[in-house]
Amino acid sequence: MSNSSSITQFLLLAFTDTRELQLLHFWLFLGIYLAALLGNGLIITTIAWDRHLHTPMYFFLLNLSVLDLGCVSTTLPKSMENALWYTRAISYAGCATQLFLFVFLASAEYCLLTIMSYDRYVAICKPLHYGTLLGSRACVHMAAAAWATGFLHALLHTTNTFSLPLCKGNVLDQFFYEIPQILKLSCSGAYLKEVWVIMVSILVGSGCFVFIVLSYVQIFRAVLRIPSEQGRHKAFSICLPHLAVVSLFVSTSVFAYLKPPYISSPSLDLVIAILYSGVPPAVNPLIYSMRNQELKNAMWTLTTGCFYEAMNCIAVIV
Repeated sequence: MSNSSSITQFLLLAFTDTRELQLLHFWLFLGIYLAALLGNGLIITTIAWDRHLHTPMYFFLLNLSVLDLGCVSTTLPKSMENALWYTRAISYAGCATQLFLFVFLASAEYCLLTIMSYDRYVAICKPLHYGTLLGSRACVHMAAAAWATGFLHALLHTTNTFSLPLCKGNVLDQFFYEIPQILKLSCSGAYLKEVWVIMVSILVGSGCFVFIVLSYVQIFRAVLRIPSEQGRHKAFSICLPHLAVVSLFVSTSVFAYLKPPYISSPSLDLVIAILYSGVPPAVNPLIYSMRNQELKNAMWTLTTGCFYEAMNCIAVIV
C-alpha cells in the first residue's frame, strides 16, 4: 500500500478471536461508558439546576464533565460496536473524526485542569481578590480559551497526521485511532514531521504542568499557615480532588506516549489506552463528589426530588 490515498478504511485491534471474550469486552466497556455517562451527567445536571453551585469552581467542573463525556463517547462506542458485531473496520473519515475529537477534547481538558489549578490558587492564597480575578466574564473567557486551544491543537495534529504517506498497511494495534499507532504505519522518515508537532505539544504540556505544580506549592504553603485544623481540612477538601484528577490524567497520558520503546507491547499499550481514555471520565465524578459535601447534598436533593416527582406522577396515573 504505497500511500494513504488508497486506504478507505482501517482495522482496529481485536481484543480476542473468541466470541465469548468479545462479548465480555463489550460488557466491560459498556459498564465503563454507563458509569461515565451517569456520573458526569449527574454532575452537569446538578450544577446547572442548583443556583448555589453557580460559582467559578463548579462552572469549571461542569466544563470538565462535558469534556469527559465527549472523550469517552469518542473512543468506547465504536469499540463496543465492533465487539458486538464481530468486526474491526473503521472508515477513513471515521478515523479522522475520532482522532480530531479525541485530541480536541483531551487537550481542552488538560488546559481546563490547568485553569482549575489557578482557581484553587486564588481561592486559597488570594481569597479577598477571588471575585475580582475570577468574575463571570473572566471564567467564560478562560473556559473558551481552553476549548479554543484544544480545537487548534487537534486541527494541527489531524491535518499533519493525515498528510503522512502510509506504507505499512492499515492495521492498527489499538482499539481506537491513536497518533503513535498511525506513525507506525507511515513511510520511513515521514513520521519525523509529526514528531516535531508532538515535541511542540510536549513543551506546551510541560509548561502547563509546571504551572500546576507551582500553583500547588503556593497552595500547600498557604494551607499549612492556616491556624485552625478545620480550616486546613476545608482547604484540602477543595484542592485534593482536583490534584487527584490531574495526577490520574497526567500519569496515564505521559506513560502512554513517553514510555520507553523496549517496554512497549500490544497488550500493555491496550491496557494503558483504556486507563487514560476510559477510566478517568468514569472515575472523575466519583473523585469530585467524595470529598465535596456541598455537591453531594445538591445531588441528593436533586435525585430525591426527581424520585418523589416520579412517584407522584405514578400515583396520579394509577
